[in-house]
Amino acid sequence: MLASIVIRTLDEERHLQALLEAIESQESEILETEVVLIDSGSTDRSLEIASSYGCRIEHIGRDDFSFGRSLNRGCAAGTGDILVFVSGHCVPLGVDWLERLTAPIASGEVSYAYGRQIGGPGSRYSESRLFAKQYPEQSRIPQQGFFCNNANAALLRSAWEKEPFDEESSGLEDMDLAKRLVDQGQRVGYVAEAPVIHHHDESWQQVRWRFEREALALQSIMPEIHLSVADLLRYFLSAVLLDHGAALQERRLAPVFFEVLAFRWQQYLGSYRGNHEHRKLSKRRKEHYFFPKNFSKEDRRHQCNSNHSGGGSR
Repeated sequence: MLASIVIRTLDEERHLQALLEAIESQESEILETEVVLIDSGSTDRSLEIASSYGCRIEHIGRDDFSFGRSLNRGCAAGTGDILVFVSGHCVPLGVDWLERLTAPIASGEVSYAYGRQIGGPGSRYSESRLFAKQYPEQSRIPQQGFFCNNANAALLRSAWEKEPFDEESSGLEDMDLAKRLVDQGQRVGYVAEAPVIHHHDESWQQVRWRFEREALALQSIMPEIHLSVADLLRYFLSAVLLDHGAALQERRLAPVFFEVLAFRWQQYLGSYRGNHEHRKLSKRRKEHYFFPKNFSKEDRRHQCNSNHSGGGSR
């Protein structure tokens, strides 16, 4: 059985080599692999590294990019019976990661599976707490509901051929597809025994943008969710108190005290703003979400002015 491993990249040289080495180290008597890298304009050594590992490299332009569209192109370029998705800044743990992640699909138990994510040494405290909440130590095969995450996931190719990823969404293309599959009677599973270390090397502004675009996408998936200012403040305060309490028990409160405040504020402020954003994005707004590393000074000034004046696409 062939597994096509699809990796989306934009300047991922920091962790890409470790990811590709982990893929090369996988052991399986039933799986063969190919790696398809879909790049959206890297200017670092990402493409050089990918070429040295024999990856098939596909390109997607800035004007065409969305998470769903890049995945669809990567899936179309691959030929595997199972499509595996892993972020360019995730590193699998163990030589059986791939076989464990794909096993529930190969056995017919589920059509879509996702694995555990763990924070790395440089992960922020609250981010690691989120990972622990969303990706527990116990597998659920199948699970209830349609939560899923493509940073570490596998999908039956025939399911994707019938239901490709939404190419217009600002994010959460994984949950959108999982919801459609569940609505059709198919199943999603969580595989705790297939973990990756997820490295998020983001500024505070990039953290806010991430939660903002995901909240924007969530409007289409779960339109019944509405966040008020009161919700924003309540969730922020509750999360901070829980994080600080956990850090106090771990005797880590002092070094993470202000970091927790900053992360949780960006998380919930971004979620609130995304929940109140219009679903249709302008080209400028798309680049604001999808290409924060290359966001120009002119675009930043425009965004700042739009936010202060109440303009833009809000």
